[in-house]
Amino acid sequence: MSSRIDIEALCATKGLRITEQRRVIAQVLSDSGDHPDVEALHARASAIDPGISIATVYRTVRLFEEAGILERHEFGDGRSRYEPAPEVHHDHLINVETGEVTEFVDLELEQLQKRIAERLGYRLVDHRMELYGVRLDRKS
Repeated sequence: MSSRIDIEALCATKGLRITEQRRVIAQVLSDSGDHPDVEALHARASAIDPGISIATVYRTVRLFEEAGILERHEFGDGRSRYEPAPEVHHDHLINVETGEVTEFVDLELEQLQKRIAERLGYRLVDHRMELYGVRLDRKS
């Protein structure tokens, strides 16, 4: 579901100074088809530039998150995981056995959430849904 988002271009749009190490981290994030944690980002970035420290990755991720470029997720595995801030809202289904994350959009579900908020006297302005499951076809 994820289409490639150019993190470096978003940094320029937001007026962030882009160092060479930030450029590498931005590239790794742009090329990630998953929701990596800082350790995975560091491993991927240091494969390109061995001089990138994990502290630099932590600082850069925090900077990108504060600028609204990245979204942080807690998928119940004790690790903060990241994805580029999506252009279009989507939800997540997390496989609790493997940690695999599937992104999905369900218009019927979106309308139901809106109706529930209205029934409770609210106008829905944002939400985040994470479903946790195991594959139906798994071997017992």
